[in-house]
Amino acid sequence: MLLIPCPHCGPRNQEEFAYERSVDSLVRLDDAPGVAMAALYARANLRGEDHEIWVHVQGCGQWLRLTRDRVTHAFRDVEAL
Repeated sequence: MLLIPCPHCGPRNQEEFAYERSVDSLVRLDDAPGVAMAALYARANLRGEDHEIWVHVQGCGQWLRLTRDRVTHAFRDVEAL
């Protein structure tokens, strides 16, 4: 079970949240359609930290920016948006 540290509600089960996107791999489809579609299916699975956007849908409803380790899945930082 993955616990997400909500700054408003405390640690909660991942099932209460909805993943929106990775901030680091954001690709705009209207900038370069061919490149963007390729990026959706051929993303690099890099080690290190990833910055992600989540929303606490079954709790406070807050949007969160989480910093997560890609290998261990441990959250290093969380901030409300």
